[in-house]
Amino acid sequence: MLGSHKSFFPTKVTKSGRASYFVSYMRESFRQMKLPKYCLPKDMHIISTDEKQVFAAVQEWNQNNTYSLYISDSPGVYFILSLENLRTSRGPAGNLLVDFYKVEGINGMYLANKIVDNHIKTFITYNKGQTWALLPAPTTNVAGNNLHCILPFCSLHLHLEMSENPYTSGPITSKKSVPGIIVATGNTGTQLSSTNLGMFITSDAGNSWRQIFDEEYNIWFLDNGGALLAVLHATTPLRQLWISLDEGKKWDRHSFSLAPLYVDGVLMEPESDNHIITFFGHFSHRSEWQLIKIDYKGLFSRRCMDGDYQTWYLHNKGELCVMGEKQIYMKRRPGNRCMLAQDYSRIYSSEPCLCTVYDFECDYGWERQADGMCSPAFWFNPNSATKSCSFSQSFLNSTGYRKVLSNNCKERGRNAYSPKRVACHPKEPQGLHLSTSHGELSATIGSNVTFMIHLDNVSHNYT
Repeated sequence: MLGSHKSFFPTKVTKSGRASYFVSYMRESFRQMKLPKYCLPKDMHIISTDEKQVFAAVQEWNQNNTYSLYISDSPGVYFILSLENLRTSRGPAGNLLVDFYKVEGINGMYLANKIVDNHIKTFITYNKGQTWALLPAPTTNVAGNNLHCILPFCSLHLHLEMSENPYTSGPITSKKSVPGIIVATGNTGTQLSSTNLGMFITSDAGNSWRQIFDEEYNIWFLDNGGALLAVLHATTPLRQLWISLDEGKKWDRHSFSLAPLYVDGVLMEPESDNHIITFFGHFSHRSEWQLIKIDYKGLFSRRCMDGDYQTWYLHNKGELCVMGEKQIYMKRRPGNRCMLAQDYSRIYSSEPCLCTVYDFECDYGWERQADGMCSPAFWFNPNSATKSCSFSQSFLNSTGYRKVLSNNCKERGRNAYSPKRVACHPKEPQGLHLSTSHGELSATIGSNVTFMIHLDNVSHNYT
């Protein structure tokens, strides 16, 4: 129980979010937090507290530069292991940076960088950390040449750290208003690299990827996600930008300044019908700040109508049931030069699926096996689990599974994974029993004696 090890935890929030909930959570639940008994943590960082579920990066006793990802139940008490050996680094202020990214707009979808045999590799999950898989590489590079990068020996790897400058896009971006589209800096090969980087995009929530640039760019979403703006990530002054209306297949070049500008950032009003973007920077290191405003409304000829949209199916390698439901999304047909309505529905339809074993995570004290089923861990006895029980009442007894939070699958009439209600059979407290290994309460002076203490089904031996 973590409460007894409180002094070992220089706990920090490593992602902005619901700070008030975090403070309340730490005050009320810290002493009740339970990690698996084999976990001997020496550091913990809270990554997220969305939906009152805690994602925590925990550095265990045998880890130096890596952390493990643990996910709690909705009260934030019982934690289970999701992914080992997360890659971490330190920011300019010494703060911990965890290579873990929540994809906007798709429920349960995350990306993480994991160290495998001293190689940094990018993994993706569609079910909130129940299963993780490598990213498939594009079939061709930006020049159209075949890459011959085949899983599992070769894959796509992405930089997942957040931007220190709020006015640049950072190495990876996604947006709730354009579910399924992710743009990121990365490379193909056996591991993540810091050289020979390019820009990659997916339009189907990570199932397939395309390379769109062979250099690093800052990329923003325009027109509620209907267009992409790209600016070269460079230390030299620039005068050109690139815009795509077809999810990065074709890019049009535009000049935004008569003289080259050292671009320090881009300002835009998110989630609005305002089609103004503002570049700010300076013409030289000695010049004053410059603001250049651009109205890109002229790129569009009209507002989008019903015929300008198309549907696409969310899937995980062909499996249409993702987080317990089949979802059909709607987006503007790539290339159509019409403005998106801010409030148009992104989800066209949603239908619940019948629950499967992967719609559930293994409950506290249980571990996932190769066949997908959960069985008790070596340190856990499910029959001795504490029950809140009184005479003539019943309790919900875990079957080893707990439903993934926000999973919308439909359970069968007698679901094998849900907790079962069991009648209570209370026993009178047995009190304290003291005995020795020899069964006697007397011993010869100078001899070793092993005392056996038994209290409420908890036994201890003392020599």
